[in-house]
Amino acid sequence: MKVDYFTIPEITVSYKDRVKPSERFVVTTAADVVKIFAVAFQDCMQHHEEVNVLYLNRGNRVLGISNVAKGGTHSTVVDVKIILQTALKVSASFLIISHNHPSGNLMPSQQDLELTKTVKTGCELVGLKLLDHLIVNEETHYSFAEANQL
Repeated sequence: MKVDYFTIPEITVSYKDRVKPSERFVVTTAADVVKIFAVAFQDCMQHHEEVNVLYLNRGNRVLGISNVAKGGTHSTVVDVKIILQTALKVSASFLIISHNHPSGNLMPSQQDLELTKTVKTGCELVGLKLLDHLIVNEETHYSFAEANQL
């Protein structure tokens, strides 16, 4: 946009979805979610920590999955603004966060607890719902929702 005395950048926001709504995978159980994240973490499970977010519509159909952080062997930095920005961009209603612990230990750290609280609060402010935060290893998972920590 050109104004007489200065130039203002034009902002565009887009999300290209080439999957028919009827073809989107429907999440019905925690096991469905664990299977999705198992594939997402297969290349990093024991090597380094990553954080992925699954975005769902009102009918629990998967809109997409996004890797929002890659870190080292014991931690990573997550920018909650990126999680919420993506959720708003894809018109998500629900989201599920998951990250792996390369050590195999499933107990949430203080940083994991703080991330969950921050994301949940951010979601509530913009009309979204955080359904769960999962910590996964190659054999099983820890669910914040199942542990009543959400």
